[in-house]
Amino acid sequence: EHEHDNSVSSISIIQPGNVDLELVQKWVGQLLQEKGAQIYRMKGVLSISNADDKFVYQAVHMLFRGNFDDKWEAGEPRESKLVFIGKNLDEKELRDGFNACIDTPEVLEKRIKTLRFAMGTKVECKTGGGWVKGEVVAHMYRDEFMPPGMVAPYQVKLDSGELIWAPEDVNNLIRKG
Repeated sequence: EHEHDNSVSSISIIQPGNVDLELVQKWVGQLLQEKGAQIYRMKGVLSISNADDKFVYQAVHMLFRGNFDDKWEAGEPRESKLVFIGKNLDEKELRDGFNACIDTPEVLEKRIKTLRFAMGTKVECKTGGGWVKGEVVAHMYRDEFMPPGMVAPYQVKLDSGELIWAPEDVNNLIRKG
């Protein structure tokens, strides 16, 4: 005779709008590290800010795989759909964690406040030719040549006049000038 385990359940989340790729990556990483043994399966489609394609993913326990797939159709609502199957899942915790990834002006402002360098700060950037002096001219910079969903913490105008961007806010890429 088969016994049903009431501690196993599924939770679905449908969230309109876009989510921030970096925040989603941090949340999923932490979630799988802390709760991976309880999450039997996770799958979904995410609407990532600054990406024309849907991000499709699946995870089994702690193994995660995802990639940008089909384009969003004209008129198709940009929304994320997630499904979790697991043991002793906390629906409020999952919803709150995902909602913290939604791309809003408040989230952007919060991310900017965590950056080390203000606009106008003199910095040095690591380039192919070594450390080069410049000045921070933009926060959370994005251009069409970046990978889908990517946003650079800084755009820097080098003393030569060339504009570059720092992919991460770390000392081995950008430091006080």
